Amino acid sequence: MNSIHSHRNVNIYKTLGLIAACCVLALLMVGSLRFGLHTYSWNQITDSFSNAQSNDAIIIQTVRIPRALIAALVGGSLAVAGALMQAMTRNPLASPSIFGINAGAAFAIVLSVGFFQVSSMTQFTWIAFLGAAVSSTLVYGLGSLGRDGLTPMKITLAGAAITAFFGALTQGILLGNGKAFDQVLYWLVGSVEGRTMAMLQSVYPYILIAWVAALILSPHINVLAMGDDVAKGLGQQTVLIKFVTAVVIVVLAGGSVAVAGPIVFVGIIVPHIVRFLVGIDYRWVIPYCAILGGILLVGADIAARFIIMPKEVHVGVTTAILGVPFFIYIARQGRLLK
Repeated sequence: MNSIHSHRNVNIYKTLGLIAACCVLALLMVGSLRFGLHTYSWNQITDSFSNAQSNDAIIIQTVRIPRALIAALVGGSLAVAGALMQAMTRNPLASPSIFGINAGAAFAIVLSVGFFQVSSMTQFTWIAFLGAAVSSTLVYGLGSLGRDGLTPMKITLAGAAITAFFGALTQGILLGNGKAFDQVLYWLVGSVEGRTMAMLQSVYPYILIAWVAALILSPHINVLAMGDDVAKGLGQQTVLIKFVTAVVIVVLAGGSVAVAGPIVFVGIIVPHIVRFLVGIDYRWVIPYCAILGGILLVGADIAARFIIMPKEVHVGVTTAILGVPFFIYIARQGRLLK
């Protein structure tokens, strides 16, 4: 009886924590609307919905609101994708940026711009999905070669190799095609600045479906995280679960790259923080990652506006600055290459 009561209390605290995190995200999104080169009052923000003709209203509606929504959506998506990858590979350094998924999606978009003159955001979305799928397949295939099958060491090396490979190809295309260089260089840094509501509308249906699928998969991910042998012994169809999980990861990472570019390290930082806060139950890890990932990216985007004011640092640079020491810390824990 005491254990049941204690478990119920823990779930209550986790629920309250999730609600508090949602409130923090909402406050940061309001801050994203308010603060920047020009600071807007709360009255100006509310008036922009009734008087959409003023210059301030146009900026709030067409620049600040899409920017805040995209940062929250992309941050949450990258964090959820990272959590799923870490569970599926049992690798604490797994993330879309480390395992080449972001690089593959970015290469596919640069290739489409440089050689096929693609400019439609809807087309970018599907191209990014394709690039993410190809790169993830290559990483998984390379990491599975050999008698010992898939190991954390091998998949990490495979991810680094694929990231370097697609990165080199991307740079080669950009150096050989000045038009493509001008079009996508700003996007390749990773940023939510200058994104429009149309960009958000092209990806959010797929990303929201992937979020729901991740929540549905979460009990199965708990079993899968115990290892393939244990999962099979409990009757789980591991191949099917891994395939569906891989599709969810590709949609989350590909959609994020399509709209915001290859933003790095969010998928590493947030899942570790979440597991420290709520444990390893993915029924809680997934929703917490969705919210805390949004908090991290929206907060980083706000901070990026003030570092070299009046200019802005791209949020991809800010997350890299935060992520590198965190990456080193996790790698030094001795849990990776076993």
